[in-house]
Amino acid sequence: VAITTRLLVSHLSGIRHYEKDITKVKEEKEKANRAFKLTKPYQDKEQKEKEGKGIEKTDSVKPRKEHEGEVKSRNSKPGRRDKEFEQEEYYLKEKFESVIESLKIFKNDPLFFKPGDQFLYSTYGFTLLSAVVERVSGQKFTDYMLKMFRDLDMLSTVLDDNEAMIYNRARCYVYNKKGRLVNAPYVDNSYKWAGGGFLSSVGDLLKFGNALLYSYQAGQFKNTNGKLLPGYLKPDTVAMMWTPVPKTEVSWDRDGKYAMAWAVVEKKQQYGCCRQQRHYASHTGGAVGASSVLLILPEELDSEALDTGLVAPPRGVVVSIICNMQSVSLNSTALKIAREFDKEKWVQ
Repeated sequence: VAITTRLLVSHLSGIRHYEKDITKVKEEKEKANRAFKLTKPYQDKEQKEKEGKGIEKTDSVKPRKEHEGEVKSRNSKPGRRDKEFEQEEYYLKEKFESVIESLKIFKNDPLFFKPGDQFLYSTYGFTLLSAVVERVSGQKFTDYMLKMFRDLDMLSTVLDDNEAMIYNRARCYVYNKKGRLVNAPYVDNSYKWAGGGFLSSVGDLLKFGNALLYSYQAGQFKNTNGKLLPGYLKPDTVAMMWTPVPKTEVSWDRDGKYAMAWAVVEKKQQYGCCRQQRHYASHTGGAVGASSVLLILPEELDSEALDTGLVAPPRGVVVSIICNMQSVSLNSTALKIAREFDKEKWVQ
């Protein structure tokens, strides 16, 4: 088989995630699909009721089970760990000198499916991707990334290195089996720098989101008389990154599809005065003792704004949330915040 970088970045490579047992992975997928099918009639009924009452429903609708899961996570007794965090490899303490060296963790394991056939979120797929960057660039992946962060003015984004003294580094927390809040256990993330090994701040993530939004919109504006600087990436590159890839799925928003390292919800409205989807891109993050999300809601620009050049990118809302607590669902909160800011802008 052949595994391309595009398959890796869209999690279609067949490379395993933390779970080594393919049977368990298939069972979990089947359960999720059954739950979604069962909740679909409930969603449709709920939607019709709200439309009948004249309530505008613009938030992304989640399956009932997923929504209830979020409520339970807030109200249930602490101590219940997310199943994913029960995997031993989340708690590795071995230090790897390079990402190529860390490939030994999974390089001899069988693929779960033929590349391109199915979607399976895989942190190790991104480890392999970082090894490609390391070989192609001729420098350590971490050095390559830190230079990029400097170019983006993300000066607070660093490696999550346990030995280094990092200013303002937060302590991370988990609930133990007795439901008590405790410090997160020691882990060494050198085996997965690309998939969850960097520390950042809300401010830096906002800079990153705005840089991508600027790059995405820069090519749309006309009559700027050369005053508009180019984006960090080409507009077509970001558009490609934010284009849904077939056969993918997104656990944190059933309206979305996975694209290239981003989850994307496309603009959609089937019926007048009914539910509508806004185009946005997001990604959540989960680590031992921490959770995060970065969401980008581009502004829907009219032709006048694009042609006159009276406004300049980035135009839209970028939301970043970081919390030092494990297994916290944040995407729906970020989307609600983004919509409130977007609504307020139009009111003004």
